Amino acid sequence: MSDSDAWAKACAEDLEAEKARRRAAAGAEPGSAAEEFRKLFDAVADKVSSLRGPLTGMAGQGAVQQTVQQLVSQAKAAVEPVIERNPEVFDHLAAAGNELLAAYRSAVESHETRWTRDESRPERDDPRTAPRADSPDDPRDEGPGTGQPIDLD
Repeated sequence: MSDSDAWAKACAEDLEAEKARRRAAAGAEPGSAAEEFRKLFDAVADKVSSLRGPLTGMAGQGAVQQTVQQLVSQAKAAVEPVIERNPEVFDHLAAAGNELLAAYRSAVESHETRWTRDESRPERDDPRTAPRADSPDDPRDEGPGTGQPIDLD
């Protein structure tokens, strides 16, 4: 076995050990996107089911609660088969969401860069590229005033 093979093997072992350490520190790893969606749907359904209608009276509250439970049951009945038949779809949707987020971040960063840079100023006035104030090339240090009057009108 060559030295490069030993080095690659040692690096792989170290990486696996670090991953195991992080998994142990973080607790349970998230499941697939389909499992996570199912958990989210269940949590939202439980929360919606537990809400009390502040605008309905005591008599109407039972009817509202029953209607909410029925809607939650119907939604679960519609969603569960989709999750069971196509769990990979949720993985693709999660990946697409990550790509969209990366594209959005990139667009925002480029706009922020443009917005914070004043295009009308020459590059020598850019504070990132301007000479230091104590350098002899500093255009702000022109010595005594030019003697020209300033028009205030």
